[in-house]
Amino acid sequence: MTATVQPALDGSVPAPRQTKTERQAEDYETWLAEVWPVFIAAAASGRTFTTYEIADENRLAAPPNPQAHWGRLMTLLKDEGYVRTTGWACTNRPTAHHSGVRTWKGTAAARRAA
Repeated sequence: MTATVQPALDGSVPAPRQTKTERQAEDYETWLAEVWPVFIAAAASGRTFTTYEIADENRLAAPPNPQAHWGRLMTLLKDEGYVRTTGWACTNRPTAHHSGVRTWKGTAAARRAA
């Protein structure tokens, strides 16, 4: 079954929004090599962020096991001293219905690594 696209009022048909988050990585190591530098750069920026914000802004691929690997990534970054927890926020992920998620902020180690 194919989805139909509603044309705009001027008659044009908008291109469907396709992000890299819709693609899924084949294996964990390849995915980790892709996302690690992006999250180090986000941590070095000094801003508070959620995991989804960074993944969406940078159009990152989903990991092979999204339920476990996003959290594992943030645990690795925290264990390596690149990020620390700062609190909670409502996610802007479309499928999560504004549920609470952890917020993160980079450390001095992240700023040095960048």
